[in-house]
Amino acid sequence: MTVQDWNPQIAAVADRFNREYRGESLELPAEVEAMPIFRERVSGILQAKVTSPFWQLAQPQKNQHCLDIGCGVGFLIYGWGDWGAYFHGQDVSKVACDALNSRAPQLNSKLFKGAVLGAAHQLDYDTKQFDLAIATGVSCYYSLDYWSLVLAEVRRVLKPGGVFVFDAINPETPISENWAILETYFGTEVFLESLADWKKLIQAEGGKIAKSQSGELFELFKVTF
Repeated sequence: MTVQDWNPQIAAVADRFNREYRGESLELPAEVEAMPIFRERVSGILQAKVTSPFWQLAQPQKNQHCLDIGCGVGFLIYGWGDWGAYFHGQDVSKVACDALNSRAPQLNSKLFKGAVLGAAHQLDYDTKQFDLAIATGVSCYYSLDYWSLVLAEVRRVLKPGGVFVFDAINPETPISENWAILETYFGTEVFLESLADWKKLIQAEGGKIAKSQSGELFELFKVTF
């Protein structure tokens, strides 16, 4: 597939998260709202279950330059001030980027280096710029073919010895299928790729899995190139 073939999927992901960050409500069928996983989403329980603690595999260090791909408003949530690392973000959601660029400098103008609008396969940053790159809750919306482009871009922007931490949905977890169904109703297709295929892709793109960690939905990988 060409890059252009992915534009509709990228646009769908952007639209889904733009709506979420704007706080727009969505009319869902009663049977969907009756699903236990939907009720967990409303209560906030689901968010805690599916959040990948990237810092447990590679905690950002003081004065490191770190790139968060699909950053959302993560700078406002996680402990960047405590870590003392420089935060650079990129996201397909204009609403998320605008919110982050507006609010984050008030929180810490020294560490926050801005969030740019763009897709993960075209990182708007220089070669060998980052010590650490992160992408959590992102890869599930794209196939392995697309993610191979992302891995190549991450490899380009990482410094020698740099680390990439990202998560991939584990289709063997009890909640994966219902979570994918729920996401479909929110407007985004979820790709349930096997972890074995993810590991093959990482290796094919020149990566080495230094460490992994299992969660209730996602498998978290620490990758070096």
